[in-house]
Amino acid sequence: MTVTIYDVAREANVSMATVSRVVNGNPNVKPTTRKKVNEAISRLGYRPNAVARGLASKKTTTVGVIIPDISNSFYAELARGIEDIATMYKYNIILSNSDENIEKEITLINNMLAKQVDGILFIGGTVSDVHKEEYEKAGVPIVLATTYDEAKTIPSVNINYEQAAFDAVDYLIKKGHKSVAFVNGPIENNIISLSKLNGYLRALQENGIEFDENLLTYGDHSYESGSEAFETFHERNIIPSAIFVASDEMAIGVIHSAQDHGLLIPNNLEVIGFDNTRLALMVRPKLTTVVQPMYDIGAVAMRLLTKYMNKETVEDSNVILPHHLQIRQSTK
Repeated sequence: MTVTIYDVAREANVSMATVSRVVNGNPNVKPTTRKKVNEAISRLGYRPNAVARGLASKKTTTVGVIIPDISNSFYAELARGIEDIATMYKYNIILSNSDENIEKEITLINNMLAKQVDGILFIGGTVSDVHKEEYEKAGVPIVLATTYDEAKTIPSVNINYEQAAFDAVDYLIKKGHKSVAFVNGPIENNIISLSKLNGYLRALQENGIEFDENLLTYGDHSYESGSEAFETFHERNIIPSAIFVASDEMAIGVIHSAQDHGLLIPNNLEVIGFDNTRLALMVRPKLTTVVQPMYDIGAVAMRLLTKYMNKETVEDSNVILPHHLQIRQSTK
């Protein structure tokens, strides 16, 4: 049977209010009484009910985290950053996969609010008007990571995605490439993919290269869609000299498909990915990629959320972390 606060009070021969004060760390308890209650808790194996404590204190020390796909190595490392900071500040995590499905995301938000979470981290995905309406009604702090709302009214943690894409494409063009293709992520209502596209187009423009729509295609950040993207170029009878890809996983799909067609990387085709996940070091040749500090994004987002939950001063509600290009063997 479940041990209750009543059982502990009876075992220690104190009131239930005294047990509650001990469990919640109230300093107004005599040391001898505290010791007696803790011994009773230990003997009986009592575990405080977090939900009940939350109802009393209006805090559950629980945070809801909504991630598109935890199996994706990018989000796995980001989640580790969230978890480490949450542990440091004594918060528990409820983690859910959204599959970047808006209806599912709205359902998850409401489910987490029903569980009395103190705050929500929303990772990746689209921030639509529907999302904003839910956030306004939530009554708890919301922090975004690897996404943001266009007006930047919701706290967020990101890198400068447009500049990161520009840096990658500009690097390839400066090396002499005139035919640089781009495999982007889903573009519809996706502000991050749109930012990367803008960076790609700006790099072409500033280097005096005319945009060719045949050198642009889209995937869903998966390995399979990267492979399909290269096949699309091949079917168009276009083999660019370099390809910039919006995620490492897609970039590896591009590399393997190109190799299947007999191309040598980087001699016949140079490839740059995005994110710097562990996969970048596992593929051969090792992948040149834009370094997005996933762990740091998760950690900073969680810390920002703790500030809002605890009503601390926040100097910058929209944090931009640095990025850089990591040169490896997939480029010369």
